[in-house]
Amino acid sequence: MKDHYRLSVDENYQFDLEIDEATNLNQLDFSEPGIGGKKERIHILHQNKSYSAEILHVDFIQRKYTIKINGNTYKVGIETPLAQLIKKMGLSLGTTSVDDDILAPMPGIILEVNVQEGNEVKEGDLLCVLEAMKMENALSAPRDGTIKFVNITKGDTVDKGKLLIEFQKND
Repeated sequence: MKDHYRLSVDENYQFDLEIDEATNLNQLDFSEPGIGGKKERIHILHQNKSYSAEILHVDFIQRKYTIKINGNTYKVGIETPLAQLIKKMGLSLGTTSVDDDILAPMPGIILEVNVQEGNEVKEGDLLCVLEAMKMENALSAPRDGTIKFVNITKGDTVDKGKLLIEFQKND
């Protein structure tokens, strides 16, 4: 059985994608200003058509991405097979305790720390930038709140699941 991921584009279009359908990726690395000081460009060949894609923003917590394909900008959300099953069952992911901790989604190096303890942040504010697999990943605030504890500094090497920032919801 193949995994089916549900993609939403600009909240107007939804489609399912099998993991095998993303068949031929050729990633090119360019050093240009962008997320954390660098943009990530990817060349994609799909059904004999060529696409130039640029990743502008990554939010691994919400699984939302801002990308530019052939000059057009799109906001893309990805639902994993597990998230689809939970939604189909009428359940929701428990986020109350999870949202209080910003964890490393993968191993990497901290390139930027944009907050300090006591800072008030709004949903979507950039908290830190993690470089993993030659790609810079912007970690954003999941909701409005206050930074309770910062467990990282620029240059730190972190493992997947490490507590990066403790986040506290404002009352």
